[in-house]
Amino acid sequence: MVTFTACRSKPEVVVPARATPREVKSLSDVDNQPDLRVYTTIIEYFRRRVPGVPEQPAASSIIKAALAETLVYYYPIAGRLLELPGGNKLVVECTAEGVIFVRAQADVRLEEFGQPLVQPYPCVDELLCEVGDVRSVVGKPLLYLQMTEFRCGGIALALTTCHSIVDGFGMVQIFKCITELARGEAHPAVLPTWQRHLLVSSSEATSESGGHDSASMVGVDNDGKPLLTQASLEGMVTRSFLFGKREIAALRSGVPARLAQSATVFDIITGTLWRCRTAALEHPPDEQVCVAFVSNARGRWKRDPPLPPGFYGNALFSTVAEATAGELCGGSLTDAVELVRKAKFRVTDEYVRSALDIMARGGLYMKVALNRTLLMSDITHCGDDSLDLGWAERIGGGIAMAGDINRLSSVYTCCKDANGEDCIMVPMVLPEEAMGRFESHIVAALQEARCWTEERQFGSDDKHHVCCQLALA
Repeated sequence: MVTFTACRSKPEVVVPARATPREVKSLSDVDNQPDLRVYTTIIEYFRRRVPGVPEQPAASSIIKAALAETLVYYYPIAGRLLELPGGNKLVVECTAEGVIFVRAQADVRLEEFGQPLVQPYPCVDELLCEVGDVRSVVGKPLLYLQMTEFRCGGIALALTTCHSIVDGFGMVQIFKCITELARGEAHPAVLPTWQRHLLVSSSEATSESGGHDSASMVGVDNDGKPLLTQASLEGMVTRSFLFGKREIAALRSGVPARLAQSATVFDIITGTLWRCRTAALEHPPDEQVCVAFVSNARGRWKRDPPLPPGFYGNALFSTVAEATAGELCGGSLTDAVELVRKAKFRVTDEYVRSALDIMARGGLYMKVALNRTLLMSDITHCGDDSLDLGWAERIGGGIAMAGDINRLSSVYTCCKDANGEDCIMVPMVLPEEAMGRFESHIVAALQEARCWTEERQFGSDDKHHVCCQLALA
């Protein structure tokens, strides 16, 4: 893998291009979750359509000007977070103090990053702004943007934002605004809306509902001790797995027709990865294993009014599917997909209201042991694959795998394979020995599914489905 060091300019403060309101804005109960007090990054890679056009100084000036204009629409981002007395709640002071912009150059060509361009991206830390302690968010800029130009003229844009203000969908919305304005659009296609009050608890009741455990703690085992440290990531390797139309069709054919028609790509791939990862890690058959993922309240929120178009706050609610390792690996792909779908459908309006009530009391509504849990997230519908600077086209990107949690989360991202065809990239982080077993299980699952496709072509019925049993230690 190619290595390089980026030559960074001195950080510049970028303020809104025009006067913006000076006010204090409240956050939602979702925004105020302690675990979201962290900076996270989306990085996108672009290839110039015409080499050398525009020239480097002009290109960085265009991006900087677009950022300043974006802050007119997203003016709270140019402010600072203030912690209210008690320390449990944050508000945004819209002060127009600005955000950070860094220009950088790297003596390397995009082609050297490999084809296709997949996680882990080479020297990704060189492409990100330095934000200091990523878990210290009060009183600091809420957005950092580094533009790195490569020797070939291609560029990387790394957008780092405070998670207390935006989720992944919101980050892409801001990113889209920057790229739209950078290619000369008069205004963004989607205008932002705040309206965080829509995700604030309407009840102070202490009773629990919706199947949540308000005393639970995310990322701790039964003894209350943290399960993951930086040291636990040592010896881990990262591989990305690509699922194109052929692979998805093969896996979909491995479940009964009724399920194949209703299951989403996420359901099918997640069920497959969960089984293969569990077998690769050789969990004891009686050990409980989980897959945790988030469901987006945009479009699912049934309250009146619903979350409006342009909402860029945190609107993702976690849910968990669980089974014993023996049940999961000894069962079928159909069983795993059904468990994933059951967990997804659990996120109802009642579930969300219950979660908001627990968040308002300072509780955490989901308990998972990270050493037995696959963390999944899906940004394939965020629209980052449609980012376009006009003078440069997107060729890949997604959530930067930097930091403990980001490295351990498998985030579904749209990308192109080596033949230029659309596919879904899923990174996986595992111990090196387990990664070898995982790759073998993935190959076996795909082969089993393809064999089932051939059997169905010769008239077998839909009562059968792929039951590729994965060996446990």
